[in-house]
Amino acid sequence: MNRTFHPLLIALAALTLAAGVVRADELPSRVLALQTVPLGIAAEATVEAVQQATVAAQVTGRIVDVRIDAGSSVKKGDLLMRIDAREASEAAQAAQSQLVVAEAQYARSRQLRQQNFISQAGFDKAKADFDAARAVATQAGVGLGHASVTAPMAGLVARRHAEAGEMAAPGRALVTLYDPAGLRVTASIPQYQLREMRNAKTARVEFPELGRSVDATSVTLLPTADAATHVSQVRVGLPPDIEGVIPGMFARVTFVTGKAEKLTVPAAALVRRGEVTAVYVATDKGPQLRQIRLGENHAGEHEVLAGVVAGERIVLDPVQAAIRLKSMTGR
Repeated sequence: MNRTFHPLLIALAALTLAAGVVRADELPSRVLALQTVPLGIAAEATVEAVQQATVAAQVTGRIVDVRIDAGSSVKKGDLLMRIDAREASEAAQAAQSQLVVAEAQYARSRQLRQQNFISQAGFDKAKADFDAARAVATQAGVGLGHASVTAPMAGLVARRHAEAGEMAAPGRALVTLYDPAGLRVTASIPQYQLREMRNAKTARVEFPELGRSVDATSVTLLPTADAATHVSQVRVGLPPDIEGVIPGMFARVTFVTGKAEKLTVPAAALVRRGEVTAVYVATDKGPQLRQIRLGENHAGEHEVLAGVVAGERIVLDPVQAAIRLKSMTGR
C-alpha cells in the first residue's frame, strides 16, 4: 500500500527531533575560576635506587652455575653464581705448603737463636718469612671462599653482567642489584637558581609515560656543584611501592617555592588537533570549539593564557561534546 506523508507532518517530526536534542541531558561541565596552583622550579630528573650494589668477582675462575637473571627477586645471602675455583684452590694449597715450610724454619731459627748459633738478623729474616707466608695463605683461603657469589642485600636483579662459561676475574662486575622499595629521583639545578631552590621544601614528581604524579617525601640539595656544568644535584625521595616506576626512568620534578591564583583547565577537557589546542565551551547554542593557549602543567591542571576567561563553562567530555555538536549542525 502506497503511503504519502504530508509536508507539515515531516516538518513537525524534524522540529520534534531538534527539540529532543536541545532537551537532552546537559554534558558534564565546569565553570572556569581561578585556582590556587603551586609555583616553583621545573627540572628533568632520572629515577634511581637508594640502595644499589654491583657484585664483583673476588676470585679467578670459570663461571659454572648461574642462578639468576635480570628481574629475579633475591634475598640477602641467596646464591647468585658459582665460580670454578680450582685454580684458586691450587694456589691456596701451594700457599699452605709454603706456610708449613716457613713455620718449621722459624721454629728452628728460634731454637738456634736461643743457643746463639745464629745471629739476630738471621732469626729476624726467618720470622719475616713466616709472617709473609701466613699472610699469603690467609689471603688465598679467603679468596677460595668467594667461589660462591651471594646476594649482599635483598632486592631485584637489575642486570647480569656475565654468562655461564665466561671467565671471572677479581674486580669484574657480575650482577647489579637494587632495592625496589626505596627509590628517588635526581635532578640537576643551575647555579643561578640555587638561591630560590633553597626555599623549596616540597616537590611534585610527574611520570609522563605513566600519566601520573606523586608528592615527594623529601627534598635534599647536595652541597656541591659540578665544576664543568655548574649545576647542583637535588635528590627527591619517592613514596614506597609506586607501581611501574623503575630505575633509569625519566621524570619531571616541580620544586614548590610558592603559590599563585591562575585560570586552569583539566587535561581531560583538552582537544588536540596537530599543533592546535582547544576546548569545548558550553553556550546557549550548544558546545562551541574554541582554541586556547596553555601555560604550565600543574598536576593535571593546565594553565590557560588565552582563549577563555573566568566565568565561562567548559565541557569536560570533548568526545560527547563533538557528538552533540555534530547532531545539532548535521555535519
